[in-house]
Amino acid sequence: MYKRLAHGLATVLLVVSLVEAQKPSSSARQTQGNVSKQAVATFQKKLNRKKPYQIGTASWYGEQFQGKATASGEPYNMYDLTAAHPKLPLGTTVRVTNLRNGRAVLLRINDRGPVPDDRIIDVSYSAAKALGFKARGLQRVRVDVVGPEMLALLRTPRVAN
Repeated sequence: MYKRLAHGLATVLLVVSLVEAQKPSSSARQTQGNVSKQAVATFQKKLNRKKPYQIGTASWYGEQFQGKATASGEPYNMYDLTAAHPKLPLGTTVRVTNLRNGRAVLLRINDRGPVPDDRIIDVSYSAAKALGFKARGLQRVRVDVVGPEMLALLRTPRVAN
């Protein structure tokens, strides 16, 4: 009987210690919203190893569409980091990289377009500004689809050393 009691007690203590071990420390809780440099580096290495989804010309659209409904139903906001793509599902996250200067930004597909056949993606005003081609209007870019596992990598909380 004592063996069973000891075994049951040991099991309860093991479960309690596992639950406590899985809780984030106070320092980890403080940095929960931040993205660690290591997570970003891992994310970039994984994306760069993959074959790009598309390479081609991007354009941007801004004030003339401000407030108008997008294909997703939400009003267009030129200050959001969004893009229009003719084929990708609405809500897809993509990383767009300016091939001229190497700048990259994560964008959410919320609209259809671009209308001209020689372009692969239309990005918002803020995205064009972040990519460094707002003044040019058009730019050669690389588009990579970012899967949920990659986004989860970026959302992992930074752990204090």
